Amino acid sequence: MPELTSTDRNLLAALKRDARASVTTLAEQLGVSRATVQTSMERLVKSKTIQRFTIDVDSSTGIELIRAIMTIEVQGNLTSSIVQSLKKMPEIVSLHSTNGAWDLVAQIETSSLAEFDGLLRRTREIPGILNSETSILLNTAK
Repeated sequence: MPELTSTDRNLLAALKRDARASVTTLAEQLGVSRATVQTSMERLVKSKTIQRFTIDVDSSTGIELIRAIMTIEVQGNLTSSIVQSLKKMPEIVSLHSTNGAWDLVAQIETSSLAEFDGLLRRTREIPGILNSETSILLNTAK
């Protein structure tokens, strides 16, 4: 990962607040030129610091994603290959190593129960995954 400048850090924070903000808006918020923002964004995307741009959908639109958290126990010597396999699944929007009883925590988003079921099946088929537990997120309090 490249060394992040203060502009990079401020840009990442602004994009976390609003990934749809225009380069002009971002430049105004950060107090830098449009070219600086564009150059920084291109470098962050190329280095894979920024891996994707996403949106949050208002639940009142009737378009609801099925969101869940999956905790995963892995066979220790296969952790790297398991992580690589999980990162290829677009339904897994974030993946974290953790301590305690579980080795990995995955945040999942799917558009249907059939897609969700397919993800669970594909995950269980990955060699080295010893156990998993998945909880669907029903309501967001904040």
